[in-house]
Amino acid sequence: MRFNEFSVGQVIEAGPYAVSEEEIVRFATQYDPQWFHTDAVAAAKGRFEGLIASGWHTCGIAMRPVADAALAGSESFASPGLAYVKWPHPVRPGDVLSVRATVVETRRSKGNAGLGILRWRWQLFNQRGTEVLDLEATSLFDLSKASG
Repeated sequence: MRFNEFSVGQVIEAGPYAVSEEEIVRFATQYDPQWFHTDAVAAAKGRFEGLIASGWHTCGIAMRPVADAALAGSESFASPGLAYVKWPHPVRPGDVLSVRATVVETRRSKGNAGLGILRWRWQLFNQRGTEVLDLEATSLFDLSKASG
């Protein structure tokens, strides 16, 4: 989507994405090697009564459908960060996740007319409709590269 196609209140839905135990363990082994992400036997005895995905893995899972549905072919070039990120419920092996991105704000930079700024809320839900991720991201768009 191009920057001028985003509007406040717009909702973009994407997915589904199925999460496997192998993927959870592989990601965690490399990036977040805590026992409740990597050891199914130990995790079964833990607070969550089973293996759960790293929150950082959950963010990465959300990124792919957002990139495919909204950022592919756009003028987006960077993000200065997140206002917040929350993991209200864990992601488990076998979960099927879908994302809902809601546009909060679109504006042109006051100091750089060639810069578009998009603030949007991303929510990731599992197959039961339980929210597993809630974040607010800012995306930057290079409008000097916009055509038409």
